[in-house]
Amino acid sequence: MLKQRIITALILLPIALCGFFLLEGSGFALFIGLVVTLGAWEWARLAGFSAQLPRVVYAAVVAALAFLLYILPDIAPWVLGAAVLWWALATFLVLTYPRTSGKWSSVACKLVIGVLILLPAWQGLVEIKRYPMGNWLILAVMVLVWGADIGAYFSGRAFGKRKLAPAVSPGKSWEGVYGGLALTLVIALVVGVVRGWSVKEILLALVATAIVVFISVVGDLTESMFKRQAGIKDSSNLLPGHGGVLDRIDSLTAAIPIFAVLLWMTAS
Repeated sequence: MLKQRIITALILLPIALCGFFLLEGSGFALFIGLVVTLGAWEWARLAGFSAQLPRVVYAAVVAALAFLLYILPDIAPWVLGAAVLWWALATFLVLTYPRTSGKWSSVACKLVIGVLILLPAWQGLVEIKRYPMGNWLILAVMVLVWGADIGAYFSGRAFGKRKLAPAVSPGKSWEGVYGGLALTLVIALVVGVVRGWSVKEILLALVATAIVVFISVVGDLTESMFKRQAGIKDSSNLLPGHGGVLDRIDSLTAAIPIFAVLLWMTAS
């Protein structure tokens, strides 16, 4: 398994880096659209479709919606606004699982939720890319998510006692969340000092970091909740040793649109 993980990572990492940071405009949107389409194909399985045809059809519908959003950029604020509402609701659903699972257990409801997760992530990346320092901003949100994961892993192993959401993911603890948050706050603080930000800018960055980190945890837990409801361990086996695409981007699907909204609020 370790060998598979390493080989897969060595193949995918340069592809991902080139796609994220070298592509521009329609090429970038298409690259992210491919990732989202694969994620939609996996989500259809979580929603209850085991046959390939309905999974492919759902993925095609999500791809078509992403194309529609690309040619109608004025819709972007509404898509990102929907993401804010969805992730607020997802936080409630995760904290109350399995008591409230009956509210979203139908196939139709889960298909709609898949759209609310995947399309805003696509839209958020497209919007972030358009900023003057778009590549650095994309890297920033990734570093926050990765830093939160790393900090949570080591802090959780060393100090984890209080379960975060035992019915959803028994291995995660509040101590892990705090450790991940602490590491990312340090990263944000160091970046702010090195770049010569004002005290106000640093404080805003720290608040934004905390929001993005907490919502990234919700993104991770949300996919875990749907996988647990579906009775499956991985979203697919597309990535040998790593599971599926959704297993790799679950935290990012939540963090990216919220990060994009925070950027918009700061710039406006």
